[in-house]
Amino acid sequence: MPIATGTLIDGRYKIENRIGQGGMAEVFLATDIISKKSVAIKVIKLDVMDNPVNLKRFQNETTIAASLNHPNIIKVLDQGTFDNRPYIVQEYISGQNLKLILDSRGMLPISEAVDCMLQLLGALNYAHQHNVVHRDIKPDNIFLLSNGTLKLGDFGIAIADTLDIKQTVNSDKIVGSVCYMAPEIATGGLATNLSDIYSAGITFFELVTGRVPFSKKNAVETVVAQIHDKFPSPKKINPNISKDIEKIIFKATMKKPGDRYQTVKEFYDDLFFVKINGTKDVKKGMLSRIFGFKS
Repeated sequence: MPIATGTLIDGRYKIENRIGQGGMAEVFLATDIISKKSVAIKVIKLDVMDNPVNLKRFQNETTIAASLNHPNIIKVLDQGTFDNRPYIVQEYISGQNLKLILDSRGMLPISEAVDCMLQLLGALNYAHQHNVVHRDIKPDNIFLLSNGTLKLGDFGIAIADTLDIKQTVNSDKIVGSVCYMAPEIATGGLATNLSDIYSAGITFFELVTGRVPFSKKNAVETVVAQIHDKFPSPKKINPNISKDIEKIIFKATMKKPGDRYQTVKEFYDDLFFVKINGTKDVKKGMLSRIFGFKS
């Protein structure tokens, strides 16, 4: 049955109102009556939970997201079952996702886009260090708070070797969003850290241009473009983009995985160096102090 305003889940979380929904879950704003704080509760939809694939995906998100603790990743606080429906309790994010922000603003100023990307790459680096591949990096899954803090969410199709959540190749059903999909995934290959780097590069392109590089009439044509079409110049779309920023985007989105940045840290370092315009030694020292990366 529907979850109504005022419902008390597990004697702790009082539902205030529904604040969103996706293909697989409803999201509610709730009050934790113990901590007196607002939280977000994601509950799997009744009409999809009978599908074991959907149920497994929801369980995957719970397991993986709960294992990650980083300031730029939406934190899972609790989990359980209500009325036979699995739910996840997360920190409440009052900001919008980057897709909605782009829809209203067109594109971000370069400095703001760089700041967003540095936070995203910090979160992604942490996930990769913990053997988690996100598989769905895109503005829709990235949230920006009013104080400028960025949060990465939606680990529903992520994979984690250490948690024994594996992926299989199924060329008939490619998982992910085609506009952000690495060419090797589009051809049925396995997702890796390098495919996440490609998706992050596409996201960077969109933040500074207001559009994705490949968007055709349908998903099939978009996939073909990801595989074969030349990557467009972001600087031709937005002349305010520096050559250094353009080179970073090109490096992250090379067609062949071996030609890309081989780690998120490499991607982060290049972008950080461009941002502060200081000496390499100073940059590396600041990088280590702020984010704990090893030089």
